[in-house]
Amino acid sequence: MNYEDLLGAMRRLAIEAGEKIMEIYDADDFEVRAKSDESPVTEADEAADALISAGLREAFPDVLVVTEEQAESHTHNASEFLIVDPLDGTKEFIKRRGDFTVNIAYVVDGEPVRGVVYAPARGRMFYTDEEGASVEEDGELHPDTPGHCRPIRVSDPDNDALMVVASKSHRDEATDAYISKYATKDMKSAGSSLKFCLVATGEADLYPRLGRTMEWDTAAGHAVLKGAGGKVVRFDDHTPLTYGKPGYENPFFIAYAPGVDLKPA
Repeated sequence: MNYEDLLGAMRRLAIEAGEKIMEIYDADDFEVRAKSDESPVTEADEAADALISAGLREAFPDVLVVTEEQAESHTHNASEFLIVDPLDGTKEFIKRRGDFTVNIAYVVDGEPVRGVVYAPARGRMFYTDEEGASVEEDGELHPDTPGHCRPIRVSDPDNDALMVVASKSHRDEATDAYISKYATKDMKSAGSSLKFCLVATGEADLYPRLGRTMEWDTAAGHAVLKGAGGKVVRFDDHTPLTYGKPGYENPFFIAYAPGVDLKPA
């Protein structure tokens, strides 16, 4: 894989998908339907998915593309693949709360090695560069011309005063009970894969997820966090979270800045 070409394609497609999403987000109304698993889907999910999947397949015809909105892709597997959530945080989108993202990642041998997370309503774009280090791009975003990028890095956490981020739409008693094991300075709520990015930038130290997620929800944020020096491990045994699992379903996990004294499950 040519990582310069990959970065250019992922970044461009994320921005173009974000533009389509925001056209629908800013409209007076949009259609919301329920998928077979009862999760919501909108025309923005489908428009972004069509754009990204077509663009990736054209640019990288020999690489498997797995995307949330194309169920047939969930039955395929490969040692390397691109994985897409065209609109992560659909519930946030529907409620017009802004915390939704476009996620595109490249996985090799179970590890997300490159990724882009774009939050169009927040104007924040995070990605791994050609070398695999993570950056946040500032200013107005243009699909074909990258702007100023600044390196991002995880915090040096203080275990007596941790900053924790948790899900806005999926918070539960089990999550709160686990967080209570830590000495926390403050708590943040955020939607979608922005939680990974808040750990990657040092705005948070710890993100535990005790709930169902799929690999397309996490791969891009995981790549960004890894490129910023962070880690993502399984909740049960603290071994690395891997990708390409059957059905692309994740176990519970913890994303964190190294230096956090992880508590047992």
